[in-house]
Amino acid sequence: MEQVSLGTMFWMTVAAFLTFCIFSFLYRDNPFYRFAEHLVVGISAGYWIAILYHTSLTDLWIDPLVASVTAFGTAEGSVAGKTGMLIVNITPGAIGVLMFSRFFKKTSWISRWPIAYYLGVSAGVALPLYLQGFVIRQVAANMMDPRSIFGMIFAGGGAADFFQGIGEIIIIIGSICGLAYFYFSAEHKGVFGGAAKLGIWILMIGFGATFGYTVMARISLLIGRLNYLIEWVRALNGFFGS
Repeated sequence: MEQVSLGTMFWMTVAAFLTFCIFSFLYRDNPFYRFAEHLVVGISAGYWIAILYHTSLTDLWIDPLVASVTAFGTAEGSVAGKTGMLIVNITPGAIGVLMFSRFFKKTSWISRWPIAYYLGVSAGVALPLYLQGFVIRQVAANMMDPRSIFGMIFAGGGAADFFQGIGEIIIIIGSICGLAYFYFSAEHKGVFGGAAKLGIWILMIGFGATFGYTVMARISLLIGRLNYLIEWVRALNGFFGS
């Protein structure tokens, strides 16, 4: 490994020290772990405040507000249009300022209105996205022509088409059985009960796959930190060995 500079070695050592502080929680809760935890939370909060200031507050409110105010000094557009645009740009800031009334006991009730407005708008924006991503696409995946599915399986188009056809059948059966488990208007007996039991297995496989993906992601982070510590030891050896 190439020899690193003093500044790089210093910051690598700081990062390694914080990594050891986090790993120290494996023994028990201690001041080193709490220091690293608070440092991460504080830096993350400050980082996101800066990001939101530049990407949301400045770009979406301050700059349009300044532009609408300076527009009154130009001859372009009508006064009514400029006034309407100014009101449109002032309104988000006024709603945001009203949220700070939460910090005062006498006026805390005012904050309910902007918070309710924000939650309503957020729900209205997110709902179509979730429907498109998790409902409509799932329904569309179950509306394939059976002839095309069995054609992929039996037409001899290759291993890729064969397994794709099998996957489509699994999606259809899994979706129907999963919905059958949550259908409580009919008693889970006979064929319907068997479908509901198969739906439980489908759900457990889905939950297990999701959990396994999460665990593997955390293991990847662990491997990354261990590799970093190895690189740090090599850098120390190269820095002091020379």
